[in-house]
Amino acid sequence: MTVRLAVRGVILHDDCLLLVNAYPDGESDLWCAPGGGVVAHTGLQTNLRREVYEELGVDITVGDPCMINEFHAPERGFHQVEIFFRASLAGWMPKDWQDTEGVVNRKIWASRNELAQLHVKPDSLARVAWGTENVCVDGLERLIV
Repeated sequence: MTVRLAVRGVILHDDCLLLVNAYPDGESDLWCAPGGGVVAHTGLQTNLRREVYEELGVDITVGDPCMINEFHAPERGFHQVEIFFRASLAGWMPKDWQDTEGVVNRKIWASRNELAQLHVKPDSLARVAWGTENVCVDGLERLIV
């Protein structure tokens, strides 16, 4: 089994957190921070800028790391480690952008109160997004849909 490395952006704007859903046709109501898999021999921040642009069509400024999360599905031989970075919009985000890889199909800006009503992973995302923690290591979670 190979461990997959991914990067994600904690992007706040007007006190709302940017979230994406990558499950077509309402297959899952699970929301997460934008980002994705790391391409070898490319820096983590460069990977995050590429992934967010592919998914949402917007450039971002990448800041410091703020969380490490991992999840797995042992029965499928899947294990992913994610490094989250604080980030901010560096430009205008197109309204009708289509993910160039066809993965992300919905996006929302969620307030802190709205986020509390959503199915979001990792569990500590809200605490990190609006908190003062510099780096949070979130424990190993089972992959859920």
